[in-house]
Amino acid sequence: MRILVVEDDRRLAELLRRGLGAEGFVVELAYDGRGGLHLAVEGAYDVIVLDVMLPGLNGYRVCARLREAGVWTPVLMLTAKDGEYDEAEGLDTGADDYVTKPFSYVALVARLRALVRRGGPERPSTLRVGDLRVDPATRTCHRGSTELSLTAREFAVLEYLARRGGEVVTKHEVLENVWDEAFEGDVNIVEVYVSALRRKIDAPFGRHTIHTVRGAGYRLAAEDTRP
Repeated sequence: MRILVVEDDRRLAELLRRGLGAEGFVVELAYDGRGGLHLAVEGAYDVIVLDVMLPGLNGYRVCARLREAGVWTPVLMLTAKDGEYDEAEGLDTGADDYVTKPFSYVALVARLRALVRRGGPERPSTLRVGDLRVDPATRTCHRGSTELSLTAREFAVLEYLARRGGEVVTKHEVLENVWDEAFEGDVNIVEVYVSALRRKIDAPFGRHTIHTVRGAGYRLAAEDTRP
């Protein structure tokens, strides 16, 4: 799941990036209202964490402009204000949830997952490829009735492949959508995670659903298309 965090407190923004990254989210950061608005309009995110007190353009105005532009990505407002009128203003401009600082990190993650679960109508709550079910909101994966144990990064790779089910996905696309912009490692790290996923979701069940397309990348498909 991709999250945009728009927060001018760089220390807090970095803490959120690291913490949410450990939960399996891909996090992009913006430090002012105009930059956040640009990324939110041009990018594809599952949820946006939007601070109210931002330089250039405050969070209320950013949210209002997003809705005016037809961008309905769920927005969680994050602010030091705790008055009921401030909360009402945030919700009236189109925000979906409102959290005041200081906040519980555990509760924040739960609220973000709830927003993703409600999500937009264009994304199903559960991704299915044959009898493989991937639920981004609860971070669970099942093969038939068997629940599979995946690490946060393994789940993120599988989720991306499932969202692109049936399509060929390159290693660079996986890196771009599962790792963050600060990643400077070897692109072949993708192979390591794909191999781990095969050992967990395919091998124990005699399946072959993650296909290597030579010279192109990977495809997640229900049918076994080996020659």
